[in-house]
Order: sequence, then structure tokens, then C-alpha cells
Amino acid sequence: MAGTTSGRTPVAVVRALDGLGRDVTTWRKLRHLTVEQVADRAGLGRSTVLRLEAGQGASLENLLRVARALGVLDLLTKALDPYATDVGRLRADEELPTRVRARGAGR
Repeated sequence: MAGTTSGRTPVAVVRALDGLGRDVTTWRKLRHLTVEQVADRAGLGRSTVLRLEAGQGASLENLLRVARALGVLDLLTKALDPYATDVGRLRADEELPTRVRARGAGR
């Protein structure tokens, strides 16, 4: 049923969290920064950065704060640019709808 959740995190999301955590750790080490330094620069607690690095999730804001502290915020935000994809470029001239409804809803 649309709109319901099972409460379980999908496997693909768990893998993405794990991969992002490893990537954050790698960026931190490439920058020769400690967890404490990243936490301080991001305005977060050490435990928040450690949870993010462990792939245990974090709020979007905290991820962006850490990315900014690591100097990779632009890379992360550009990764979601829809017009940097083939589909986005093909549809760039189309007018985006103001609202999107589920297909078949109310019919």
C-alpha cells in the first residue's frame, strides 16, 4: 500500500549508509583530520561523526555539516543535480509540474 512503511531499512539503503560512512572516513583521513577536528568544524559531537562513519545513519543536515567540514559539500550536492544526468538533460526543456500525484489516485 502506498505511503506505508515496514520500519525495516531496505538493504540498498543500508549498503549506501555503509559506503557513505567509509567515504567520510576516507575523506577525513585524506585531510589528515581527527574525528574531534571534524566534529568541531561541523559543530557536532564526536559521537555523531563516529555514527556517520560507522554507517549508522545521521540526519541530512549532519551529513552536510560533515561534508562541509571535509571540504566536499559541493561534490555531494552536485551528485544529486538532476540536470547532470541523461534523463535530466533530455527533459531540461520540459516544464516541471507544480504537483505530482500518484498514478491512478482517486480514479
